[in-house]
Amino acid sequence: MKKTIWIINQTAGTLNSGWGERHLFLAAEWKKKGYQTYIFSGSYNHLFKEQPTTNGKRLTIEKVDNDITFCWVKCSKYNDGGYRKFLSNIVFTIRLFFLNIKSIPKPDIIIVSSMPIFPIIVGNYFKKKLGAKKLIVEIRDLWPLTPILLKGMSKYNPLIMIVSWFEKYAYRKSDNIVSLLPNAYKYVDKISKDPNKFVYIPNGIDQNLLKKEGLSKGIIEKVKQKKFIIGYTGTLGFANAMSYFIEASKLLKDDDRFHFVIVGDGPLKPTLKQMISDDQNNITFIDKVKKSQVQEVISYFSVCYLSRYSSKLYTYGVSYNKYFDYMLAKKPILESSEHINDQVEQANCGLIVPPENSVEIVNGIKKMHSMDKNEIEKLGANGYEFLLKHHTYEKLSRDYLKLFIE
Repeated sequence: MKKTIWIINQTAGTLNSGWGERHLFLAAEWKKKGYQTYIFSGSYNHLFKEQPTTNGKRLTIEKVDNDITFCWVKCSKYNDGGYRKFLSNIVFTIRLFFLNIKSIPKPDIIIVSSMPIFPIIVGNYFKKKLGAKKLIVEIRDLWPLTPILLKGMSKYNPLIMIVSWFEKYAYRKSDNIVSLLPNAYKYVDKISKDPNKFVYIPNGIDQNLLKKEGLSKGIIEKVKQKKFIIGYTGTLGFANAMSYFIEASKLLKDDDRFHFVIVGDGPLKPTLKQMISDDQNNITFIDKVKKSQVQEVISYFSVCYLSRYSSKLYTYGVSYNKYFDYMLAKKPILESSEHINDQVEQANCGLIVPPENSVEIVNGIKKMHSMDKNEIEKLGANGYEFLLKHHTYEKLSRDYLKLFIE
């Protein structure tokens, strides 16, 4: 008899969504082991390239890639963030309580993935009502710690206090706490009061599930240049610290050896574009592409870039999907960040320069440009080998299975 997993994650997506595919990939691997997975996600996500097609009812059930079942819960639309997004999270949580779930097999395992963390209260309710064996909370980002440390919000802010209450509830009611951040136990254990609950299962990539889809001629013309291309793919939000990348491009605007490419969307994209000087033609912005096109666009990069701010938050670890997209493409990585023993350091697949410093980014670009071709290729190969050893979804799914059978 098949065992059933329910995943509650308002931001879970499909390959067409262009974002949030972690649970799709895990579900595909679990299917090989005899598990059937039902993913409860929101009917709208501002980060999706393509929104799901729903029937207008409170619940739309759809079979998607690799015959995985998505249960799209109707929720309100919102802009990039703010209170409307918060309200959408609340609506999603409330509607989960009243869904007609008679047609869905009862769960043996329930996973609630945060953020948002509010559905943990629904997950615990379903565990008791439907007799699930286990309730697992998955922490992708540390909230409310993230807005406190990155944006300086007070711990007494009403929204922070609400999220904090749900966080405590989640850590104490769950049977296991899975985190994508390796050092998050230093924070989580103080709240859960049970170090045995914590398990590190990072992000990853499934090189077999990723369809390879070509780019349009227009995009190819923008990225296929006979220059040293420093490229970024991903969200353009506050945490990505991309303003320093723009400043670096301005410092190199008269050096025709280099070209900068940014692929993606996000709330700060208009602001970043406004930073470009009128006499600057060494940087190109490209709208978000499908997940199946990411490898194609990265193939035109000479070096892949990512960055973050200097913050205590990152001492708990990071797990960006960008790492694995870059590693899969066998590209060297230029990272603007503090040394926290992240994946770039562990894999020895790139160069790390100090954060929040455009001059250091320029120095890093020039250093990588001066490297021998074999040296550059070795960095890319190091990342690829590290990815296959530690971050495939086949491996990550096995790490999860150990929790299921405990």
